[in-house]
Amino acid sequence: MRRYGKHTDEDDIRVRPDRRGSRPRTHRRPAHEDAVEGMVTTVDRGRLTCRVGDRAVVAVKARELGRKGVVVGDRVALVGDLSGDRDALARIVRVERRRSALRRTADDDDPYERVVVANADQLAIVTALADPPPRPRLIDRCLVGAYDAGLEPLLILTKADLASADAMVKTYAPLGIRHVVTTGLHEEEGEPDEATRRVIASVRELLVGRTTVLVGHSGVGKTTLVNGLVPERRRATGRVNEVTGRGRHTTTSALALPLSDEEGEPEGWVIDTPGVRSFGLHHVDPSRVIHAFPDLEPGTEGCPRACGHDEPDCALDAWVAAGHADPRRLESLRRLLATRERHEGD
Repeated sequence: MRRYGKHTDEDDIRVRPDRRGSRPRTHRRPAHEDAVEGMVTTVDRGRLTCRVGDRAVVAVKARELGRKGVVVGDRVALVGDLSGDRDALARIVRVERRRSALRRTADDDDPYERVVVANADQLAIVTALADPPPRPRLIDRCLVGAYDAGLEPLLILTKADLASADAMVKTYAPLGIRHVVTTGLHEEEGEPDEATRRVIASVRELLVGRTTVLVGHSGVGKTTLVNGLVPERRRATGRVNEVTGRGRHTTTSALALPLSDEEGEPEGWVIDTPGVRSFGLHHVDPSRVIHAFPDLEPGTEGCPRACGHDEPDCALDAWVAAGHADPRRLESLRRLLATRERHEGD
């Protein structure tokens, strides 16, 4: 007789046999040999939009990826519903090895680094000549980030109709950085005028055949520029705050857009990013910061061993005094190094 309650033992427990038999656990994962390659174009609350052929496919990360981050620009392998229909959802099962990764931290004392964009080959630093005023130290920080990531820098100076670009061009010309000066870019309804088309064409020439990420603080005209380059995907733009002189954050997430020719064939990619108020470099080794100052780097040959470039016998003082570089560039270098050294000692 079968017993129940506290008087039962293991012989009284009913066990239903498994007709399939027991299967040992395995760590082997599916190979997903039928996965299709795509490129992540934007990320929004766990949903990743990917470009697959000529379609935009929404996907989520597969569980086997764990905590592995996926960012705009990543090349990924997808399975599932790749139709691109409104309610379709695919899965990202693999992230290919990155050719490059642009990183930054919130500030120099923040140890948490985040990847802004993957697989870019050019960093376009967008700065306004006025409204808001230029911030050369932010440009220098972006240059450090670009060189550290292996990206070629490009300087885009906007709003030249409000202020002259001569001083900025003179400061950065010795670095050999490509630059372009734009003027007359305004968000208006209708077709752009001939002057605006010429400006857009001059920028476009420097982007064709590349994957370019645009970085700059709010209000400098990044999104206006993107709207001119890819008019079919116009994004919201905002005005500069008249009280603080700062721009409003109108771009809230990175977005990769194909740069197409007149026939609609892609000729490159342009990636718009949210405006930044700072570009932290906690992840960059201080010894590599000098590489972002090619106008100063040759002057370090006369420096003593392990020179921190802020000592009385630093050769950079004589290098600048001889007219080889702008004194403001040395000041910027030393400010960066001092900030990094101070937080390293915290």
